[in-house]
Amino acid sequence: MTQLPMFGQPPDMPERKPTGDQAVQLRVLVTVKAAPNPSDKYGETVCVAGLSLDPARPGWIRLYPINFRELGGDATFKKYDIVSVDAVPARQDSRRESWRPRMSTLKVEKHLTGWHRRRPWLDTAVAETTMCQLHRGATMDSTSLALMRPKKITSLRIARHQGWSPSQQAKIDAYVSQISLFGNEDRTPLRAPRFTGTYHYECQDVNCRGHKQGFIDWEFVRLQLRLNHLDDAAAQEALRQRFLREICGPDHDVAFYVGNVAAHPRTFSVLGVYYPPRRISGSR
Repeated sequence: MTQLPMFGQPPDMPERKPTGDQAVQLRVLVTVKAAPNPSDKYGETVCVAGLSLDPARPGWIRLYPINFRELGGDATFKKYDIVSVDAVPARQDSRRESWRPRMSTLKVEKHLTGWHRRRPWLDTAVAETTMCQLHRGATMDSTSLALMRPKKITSLRIARHQGWSPSQQAKIDAYVSQISLFGNEDRTPLRAPRFTGTYHYECQDVNCRGHKQGFIDWEFVRLQLRLNHLDDAAAQEALRQRFLREICGPDHDVAFYVGNVAAHPRTFSVLGVYYPPRRISGSR
């Protein structure tokens, strides 16, 4: 099996997208599934990202838009699956890592079960630059996805979600009211999550004054659904227990998958957490 160390660390500057609109087959190790958001065209969309496994196109890949509820069984996939999919460069998104997938072509090759199968691909993908450096150099044309190792995670702040904005709700309402030609699509309105989360942390930069970044991993929202029987205080404590004390605990080599917003390149969010067990000094 070809592994990432053969390719080295993802380049500091992603390669430019091809100039044409011809579809390209991508092989991607999926590492990120962000929480779904309302969409005027698709009802709801999910941003998926991962590491390119093509030696000719090293680095990170963003696949958008994807509506998971409209995927057939053969096209469903999960984090740490290796997938192949035809995609075209996302022309309305200037970020170099962004592609529009043709979901009918997606195939799941395999799932990497366990950290020992994931580490050979991802340990060397942890960025050598810091979050401060990434933020200072952010432009519409710079790196928009990275795997960053925090120096110190101070807290995970959890607050009540304020609900969808009027424009977001209008998108959902329009999608639900559409008449399906086949009558078999799931038109259940997308519900806003109960809580929002924000990681507060310091990066490895010697002058870092701290970062506050929203946490938009789908797993954070999915756990909330299983906590509906708890009141707010108990549910928030359960979320902090899982995503701060357990996942980001001292027995894990923690790194954050981070990504920015297309219209605001200096606004980054934590898209997910990479948390293999901490290596003992001198071990391989």
